[in-house]
Amino acid sequence: MTEIRPAPFREGVRDGIPIALGYFAVSFTLGIAARNAGLNAFQGFLASLLNLASAGEYAGFALIAVSAPYWEVAMVTLITNARYLLMSCALSQKLAPDTPLLHRVGVGYAVTDELFGIAMARPGALEPAYSYGAMSVAVPCWAVGTALGVIAGNVLPLRAVSALSVALYGMFLAVIIPPARKDRVVAGLVALSFAASYAAGRLPVVSGLSGGSRTILLTLILAGGAAALFPVREEGEDRE
Repeated sequence: MTEIRPAPFREGVRDGIPIALGYFAVSFTLGIAARNAGLNAFQGFLASLLNLASAGEYAGFALIAVSAPYWEVAMVTLITNARYLLMSCALSQKLAPDTPLLHRVGVGYAVTDELFGIAMARPGALEPAYSYGAMSVAVPCWAVGTALGVIAGNVLPLRAVSALSVALYGMFLAVIIPPARKDRVVAGLVALSFAASYAAGRLPVVSGLSGGSRTILLTLILAGGAAALFPVREEGEDRE
C-alpha cells in the first residue's frame, strides 16, 4: 500500500484552497439552478458531491426541471462529462506504476479541470496524497456551495450571480498561464486551443455536437498533433 505522506497532502491543501474558493462561488449559482429544478438543499449537496462537474450538473438540472426520463438524464450527463475520460487516462500516466488500484480510484473520483491542471503541472510522479489534499478542501466547498445556493434561491440579484460565475474562469487561467510562460510550445497550443474551440462552436457540422463531444474531438486532434510534432523526451533519452 502506498504511504500517504503528510508533506504532499499539505501541499495539495495549499494549492487546493484557491480552487475551493472558486468552486464555492460557482457552485452557489449552480444551487440556484438546482432549486429551480425542484431539488432541496440536501439533494443539491448530494448531486454536487457525486458529480463534480458544473456543465454536467447544469445539464442534469435542466432535464430534471422538464421531468425528463432517467435514461435521458444519464446519457446527457455522460456525454457532457465525457472529456474527463481523457483526463483520467492522462492522469493515470502521471501516477507511479506501483500505485495501488485503490488510490487510482481515489484520485479518479475528483478529476476536474482545475484539480487535473495542478496535478499535471506538479513535477515528477504524482503522489495520491497531493490529490487527496487538494480535493479535501475543493470538494466540500463545491458541495456546500450548491446546498447554500439552493437555500438562497433567487434572493441575490442576477448581476451578482453572473459575477460569481466568472471566478472559475479566472482561476483556470491561473492554472494554465505559468506552464505556458515556461514553454513556447505549450503557449502556442493554449492559444491554438482557444481559437479552435471558438471556431468549433460556429462551424456548421461541429457546432451541432455537445460541448463535451467538441472538447474530446479537439483534445484528440491537438494533443495527437502536439505529441507527433513535439514529443517529450525521457531523461534517459536526453542523456544519450
